[in-house]
Amino acid sequence: MNIVLVSAVALIDIDGRVLLAQRPEGKAMAGLWEFPGGKVEDGETPESALIRELHEELGIDTRASCLAPLAFASHSYPDFHLLMPLFACRRWEGTVVPREGQRLSWVRPAEMRKFPMPPADEPLIPILRDWL
Repeated sequence: MNIVLVSAVALIDIDGRVLLAQRPEGKAMAGLWEFPGGKVEDGETPESALIRELHEELGIDTRASCLAPLAFASHSYPDFHLLMPLFACRRWEGTVVPREGQRLSWVRPAEMRKFPMPPADEPLIPILRDWL
């Protein structure tokens, strides 16, 4: 089975809310809410992929030193296995803007269960809730 490495982030604002992005129409799992991030390309570290994805998807800039490893997901989908490190980030430059047609929502960890998420993301909710 093919292993897909995806890097994701829990962007945490000053009020302790976490940013969730809704997958747009036309993408796999459209309509589900997820932590921002994306695939790690050849030659990238999970941190550098996340820095690139945050700039491309949300128009913000951060540094590897601002990304704290928090947890990871390991989940088998029918046609691939997802391995996804989740980082926490409280410092970035710029204003979060949805650049790829996705809806965004700042959510308190206790409210995350109200947002339908991909199966790989769901086990990360209690970890994040306990950490914050």
